[in-house]
Amino acid sequence: MSDIPHLTIVDHPLVQHKLTLMREKETPTAVFRQLLREISQFLAYEVTRDLELETKRIETPMEAMDAPTLAGRKLALISILRAGNGLLDGMLELIPSARVGFVGLYRDEKTLQPVQYYFKVPEFMDERMVIAVDPMLATGNSSVAAIDLLKKAGATNIRFLCLLASPEGIARMKEAHPDVPIVTASVDSHLNDNGYIVPGLGDAGDRMYGTK
Repeated sequence: MSDIPHLTIVDHPLVQHKLTLMREKETPTAVFRQLLREISQFLAYEVTRDLELETKRIETPMEAMDAPTLAGRKLALISILRAGNGLLDGMLELIPSARVGFVGLYRDEKTLQPVQYYFKVPEFMDERMVIAVDPMLATGNSSVAAIDLLKKAGATNIRFLCLLASPEGIARMKEAHPDVPIVTASVDSHLNDNGYIVPGLGDAGDRMYGTK
């Protein structure tokens, strides 16, 4: 996937090891949820790599210095419900001052198209880095719809963070939103006839919450 400059695959050994544990179908719900929380923090480091910094004058125990600190408004983390909350929880541990929003979309199982049922995001979206999170970038339809809504709300500096991506989903996102970088832990082989990522890990929401 090196020919896609807006795609970053986080291949850190700990990320890949934890992802393998998540893929295993026998991994219990509680362990799956904890692993997702842990991986989300590794991914958060990568997706926030270009946050803007400024300096402020501080006093260390030794002397005064001009030290780096985050600049501008707090970034916005946007969970694409419901599975996005698994990534959101871990990221908030790392970035507790972030503002949080939610996009409620579900996939119509017949058409595979997204249906919106909820949308609430922070103010001043045009002044924040916005990170949309969803564990799976499968068909890309829900992700594209979510980014459409975020742009309508004023967001211009958007990142998309996911655990797994399919080539089809990446292509769909690139076509619709070429200005939105994607950060993921893996690009899997393909989608099956039901729009699920293969080899994947099944339905991330069901595995997080123990539902079928």
